Formats: sequence, C-alpha cells, structure tokens
Amino acid sequence: MPEASIVFSTEATNEYEVTRHHAGNAEARTDVIAEEVPIALVYNGVSHAVMLATPQDLEDFALGFSLTEGILDEPSDLYAMEIVPQAEGIALQLEVATACFQRLKEKRRSMTGRTGCGICGSESLEQALRIPVHKLKQKTVISGQVISLAFANIRQQQKLQASTGATHASAWLNLHGDVELVREDVGRHNALDKLIGALAKAERRSEGFVLTTSRASYEMVQKTASAGINILAAISAPTGLAIRIAEQCDLTLVGFARENSYVVYSHPENIS
Repeated sequence: MPEASIVFSTEATNEYEVTRHHAGNAEARTDVIAEEVPIALVYNGVSHAVMLATPQDLEDFALGFSLTEGILDEPSDLYAMEIVPQAEGIALQLEVATACFQRLKEKRRSMTGRTGCGICGSESLEQALRIPVHKLKQKTVISGQVISLAFANIRQQQKLQASTGATHASAWLNLHGDVELVREDVGRHNALDKLIGALAKAERRSEGFVLTTSRASYEMVQKTASAGINILAAISAPTGLAIRIAEQCDLTLVGFARENSYVVYSHPENIS
C-alpha cells in the first residue's frame, strides 16, 4: 500500500478555505491556520530529536531547547546553526562544542537498549525527568498587581493566537508587568524554549519573570529553573509534580493568573 504524501509548510501560518456553520447557516470563508512542522535537531551531523513546532523563531528554539535539555552549558557552546528545509520537514543543523557533543553521545549510548522498558530504574528515571538538583540563586520578588498586569499585557502581544486561535505563548515580563519578549508556538514547551533561547541571546535583560498561557506541567518548571529564573506564572493549572519540583528548587509557581486573581503554589515569599 503506497504511503501518503504530506506537504509541510515553512510558514508559521497559511490560509485555508473553510465552511463555517452557525445558527443553521453555512458560510464559505477564509481562515488563517497555524502550521506545525517536524523539526529535526541535528548536532554535529547526528540527529538527536524531532519535535513538532511552529516554523518561526527557529534559531531561538534551537538554542533554548539545547540549553533546557542540558545539551549545552552556555549559549557560547553553540558555534553555528543552519536552517535546512527538507521534504519531510525542517532540519536544524547545529555545530556545538566538542565537549557538549561527546556528552550527548555518551548519554545516547547509555540509553541504547532501554527504550522498550520505559522508566526502569533510578538512572533512567533521572534521565527522563531531569529534576533540577541545585536551588535557584535568583531571588526576584514581584508584586501581586504585576501578575494582573502581565495577564492583560500578554494578550495584546499574541499575534499568532489572535489570527489562528491555536498557539501558546511564553513571555518575559519586567517588574512593572511590561512584556519585553514573547514567543509563540503550537506547543507550550516549544514556546518556552523559544523564549529562553531569545533571552539567552539578549545582551542584557531586565529583572523579571516568565508568564505562560498554558498549564504549568513539570517540563515548564524544569525548563524555567534550568534558565535560572525563579518565578513562573501560568494562566492555567499546575500539576502536582510541578509543584513539588518548584518547591524543591526554590521556584515560585503561580497558577490561574487572571486580571484580578491568582494562586501561589510554592514559595509565596517572592510575591509581595
């Protein structure tokens, strides 16, 4: 049986003809749709991971993913990157420091043969979860009013969400609640990786915190902590594992951030 052929787009959005049904009436119209594309991260010629992501801000994504996954220690460990569109998606060809690449190869070798058994022992559990082992040194403190301002301000910056209704956003906000950087993607983890990559490339960044339009899963806490950021506010709910890890690494985790309310799940001392 022949395999189906799918054409992948390198654009963040495309227009599609649709039929909208409302109150018993059908109307032909044009909708703007967010794209998702297989993105292969290739380190020194070796493919490591394939993620489905929105094909924009890919340089930020490559750097942020590499840092939050512990592949790179510093932004300077990434020497060069090339975006290579292919028939099957997009390859991000990354040239990284030899020490980082050797460590990645050792990690891949140690996991070989264990993929069929899932999480089978403390070593593979640790590799799977990447629980932060160090407490955060950053001690940013924000006011509760800033969280309300952040919720209102991020909505104005979500251009992809406004046109498609299909994307998450992660934003960097200063102590006044102003949005200084925002990245969007169909995947919440990808949006955060893009933001962390953009922050890592910035020559200077103000003191602040991260706001995500998604729920606060374990991965969102882990990625935020790996970037040395001690406050993560989410518009939706956290998971229990996210709360426990946030408590352990001294990260303030805020959920259900709204214009007039929010819930603090860990380290409330950082919300004045």
